[in-house]
Amino acid sequence: MFEIYEPAEDSYLMQEILKKQIVNLLKKNKNMNFLEIGCGSGIQLQTALKSGIKKENISSVDINKKAVKHCRKLKFNCIQSNLFESIKGKYNLIVFNPPYLPENKDEPQSSQLATTGGKKGSEIINKFLKQAKDYLKENGKIFLITSSLTKGIKWMSWKKELLGKKKLFFEEVYCWVLEV
Repeated sequence: MFEIYEPAEDSYLMQEILKKQIVNLLKKNKNMNFLEIGCGSGIQLQTALKSGIKKENISSVDINKKAVKHCRKLKFNCIQSNLFESIKGKYNLIVFNPPYLPENKDEPQSSQLATTGGKKGSEIINKFLKQAKDYLKENGKIFLITSSLTKGIKWMSWKKELLGKKKLFFEEVYCWVLEV
């Protein structure tokens, strides 16, 4: 059975950046809506709420049924979905801390769903980047985590800016903001 992804260094990097960014974005749009792809433990949903986004404007999805059930227990709107397949509508803010590590045959299968992004680590990210434009409102933003171990990201025409990074003992994780 697949486990819920527990917050780690990448989650805390995203949280730190979202706390600052959401406050500024809410000054421009107090009714901003928020979607998290791959909500896991719900840490970013709680960050969005504590930063001022109205609970009814916070939505989330996860491919993992356990994560969906957990976030519903936290009283967040959460559905099971593989990326955007069950999403309707558009969002001002989309957040994704994807599985970004290259395939590792030694990793237990129970954690691969949360950590492995494909052979190069970028396959899920590339699928996300291809679909995301259809779900982003005008002037919307995406916050995305990647790793120095992730190879082959196809950024397409996304404008990207590095907002933060964290050095770990075997990799560096990055938090990007993307715009159309």
